[in-house]
Amino acid sequence: MTTINLENFHKRATEAETEIALLRKEIEFLRQNVTTNNFMINSVPIDEYVKLEQENIKLKYRVAILKRTVKAERAKLGNKLKMTENNVISIYDTLSNLFKEAISVAYPDVCDPPVIITSSNNPKFGDYQCNSAMPLSKQLNNNEIRTKPQDVAKNIMSKVEESSLISKLEVNGAGFINIYLKREFAQSTLNTLVKNGEAFPPYTKKQKVIVDFSSPNIAKEMHVGHLRSTIIGDSIARLLEFLGHDVLRINHIGDWGTQFGMLIAHLQDKFPDYLSISPPITDLQSFYKESKTRFDGDEEFKKRAYNCVVKLQAFDSDMIKAWQLICDVSRKEFEKIYTRLDIKLIERGESFYQKHMEAIVKDLEAKGLLEEDEGRKVMWSKENNEIPLTIVKSDGGFTYDTSDMAAIKQRIEEEKADWVIYVTDAGQSMHFQVLKNCAKRASIIESRHRIDHVGFGVVLGNDKKKFKTRSGDTVKLSDLLDEGLKRALEKLIEKERDKVLTEEELKIAQESIAYGCIKYADLSHNRNHEYVFSFDKMLEDKGNTAVYLLYALTRIRSIARAANISQEKLRKIAEDTPISLEHEKEWKLAKVLIKFPDVLIKITNNLYLHHLCEYCYEISCAFSEFYDNCYCVEKNELGEIVNVNIGRILLTEATAIIMEKCFSILGLKSVTRM
Repeated sequence: MTTINLENFHKRATEAETEIALLRKEIEFLRQNVTTNNFMINSVPIDEYVKLEQENIKLKYRVAILKRTVKAERAKLGNKLKMTENNVISIYDTLSNLFKEAISVAYPDVCDPPVIITSSNNPKFGDYQCNSAMPLSKQLNNNEIRTKPQDVAKNIMSKVEESSLISKLEVNGAGFINIYLKREFAQSTLNTLVKNGEAFPPYTKKQKVIVDFSSPNIAKEMHVGHLRSTIIGDSIARLLEFLGHDVLRINHIGDWGTQFGMLIAHLQDKFPDYLSISPPITDLQSFYKESKTRFDGDEEFKKRAYNCVVKLQAFDSDMIKAWQLICDVSRKEFEKIYTRLDIKLIERGESFYQKHMEAIVKDLEAKGLLEEDEGRKVMWSKENNEIPLTIVKSDGGFTYDTSDMAAIKQRIEEEKADWVIYVTDAGQSMHFQVLKNCAKRASIIESRHRIDHVGFGVVLGNDKKKFKTRSGDTVKLSDLLDEGLKRALEKLIEKERDKVLTEEELKIAQESIAYGCIKYADLSHNRNHEYVFSFDKMLEDKGNTAVYLLYALTRIRSIARAANISQEKLRKIAEDTPISLEHEKEWKLAKVLIKFPDVLIKITNNLYLHHLCEYCYEISCAFSEFYDNCYCVEKNELGEIVNVNIGRILLTEATAIIMEKCFSILGLKSVTRM
């Protein structure tokens, strides 16, 4: 049976349950209005009432059959997944499904009952809790079914099916159900992880996803303002790629518009032979400033610049060559930054959508969606308190609004995107909300499409103001990365790592720390918030920093090396040796590790990467507790190995595998020696 059929069963079961709910309401109304007449119920013949009752019974029977079928198909699917050993189980989803089923059996007449599963921070109250009893009791009491939360909890608990996940259940306090996980489940999960030698993602339905991020402007250097979009967008793309989605990483650069008129006009004056001899433009930023000064102060130059724009948008061959030349100079500089940060992107600038913009204007006009407004053509989303999109300017030109509407149409219709993610600063959130609503109104996007704007706050300096140089200029991204390399090397030398690492190892560690600390400092903050950029804090080797975590992973990896056991050998050992989970610190670490799928699912839903950073830090803290309390390799006074606890070495390997996958998603590069 395929997954599609299983989804159909779910749909039919839901439809039947809805029918039952409507019938139940009708029957309840009739019951409450029974007259003294034995043959009539509120002027309704008794045989009609009986007929409704019989329909209710039949529908209940149908739902029961459908639920049994769904359960059987789910079991078959589960067996298939177990056989591949390439899927991991979401504890949260599994528990939610178990308790949803239990509640529906315990209280079949309750429509849409609450299913509340939370993790427990205190082992005394289990590993997880089901907190559905109190709201469910309230719901029952509102329907005049008097019951206590504790009784509701006991009833639910008695209906929970046996599971390979649950060790025991108990009712606590005012009706909380404590859930204790089976250690055998964690052992099996982590042993499989070590046998495979890599972490596998939880199952997700594959989608075509477009992530639009970075987006610098041609002829301008990338600066600190581009840092967050580039880092956050790359990490989101990495996560979705790991989950198996078909991800298209788009760099929507600003490569079209008025500014190119002044750049081309300035190029013609400064390098008149540019068509035959490639001009030596090395400092495009200065070149841009020169052209902007002329544009603002010379009316004749401004007219020429506008004329160049008209010719460019008409695809004049000389203008196109000049435009390509300027873009190529910028593109090379952008690529240097992306290479250093290990960022992969496909460029789709505004110019890519020129023909699409012409088409979208015709399409919106044909649908009667454009309105005249002081010479402009605008589109309203019809939502309250929203500004319109300017689709055509009063001079007939196009705007960012036009290109964004053309882009979303192209992405949905030509790229067949199911999900589009825009990663820009929070100041553009209203624009993307209006864009989304207008695209809905134009029937470009449908209910099945997911459109997200991933906004973020600005980067601040130590003075809590927008991060700038001492002279007040915007900080160049290349200068920021250079400073990171310098600081990282100073930190390594301070720790005397230059005395134990080879020159190549020192260089690798320097780059890993420099770029890793910049990325992690950004991702570890809630993206909605501003944060203060501080190399001193980033390079601290304590607390939730990249340096601490990189060091922690290096130390974890060194344990197996100290025992002279390779990763290949550990994979073979894991086939018949269980991971040790007897000690409370072993078990605590294991419970953190098996949360990995749920952390990824949570981030997929809300697109907040700081949850993954918090999870990495939680792993490292749990590992430290384990390592301080449980020996892995025992040595004598001479430093000779006298005992190796293989079960614990396997646990260190499982920890390393998950941390490495988290680092990969965050764009951090781990090192063997540091």
